[in-house]
Amino acid sequence: MVTRVYEEEFRGVGFTGSTQYGLLRALNRTDAMRQRDLGETLAIDEATLSRTLRPLLEKGWVQLGEGSDRREKMISLTKSGRKQVEIGLPAWGRAQERIKKALPAGLWDAMMTSLPEVARATRTA
Repeated sequence: MVTRVYEEEFRGVGFTGSTQYGLLRALNRTDAMRQRDLGETLAIDEATLSRTLRPLLEKGWVQLGEGSDRREKMISLTKSGRKQVEIGLPAWGRAQERIKKALPAGLWDAMMTSLPEVARATRTA
């Protein structure tokens, strides 16, 4: 249900899934990031990251550059990618509100409190 709600909201602003928006938001916090570090930040594997990046590159929302080592790929947002983060923000908010309304009272706050700990624990699992 959660993924479906986000996908419904993001579809109207050009995203095919919430992972794309999360990726753009992560890049929006920095100038550039190594591809490997981006995958770790988002807790997604290399294959999923590559599949997620492909349409964003095609749309011109992200760009690839070389790192200090030629084997390293640096990913950064383009100007249109930064604009897309702004465009996606209301869709993200609507999805959050829809989910919050569907949950029993207090569960949303409990979930928001526990999610960072769950993410930390799964990184070492």
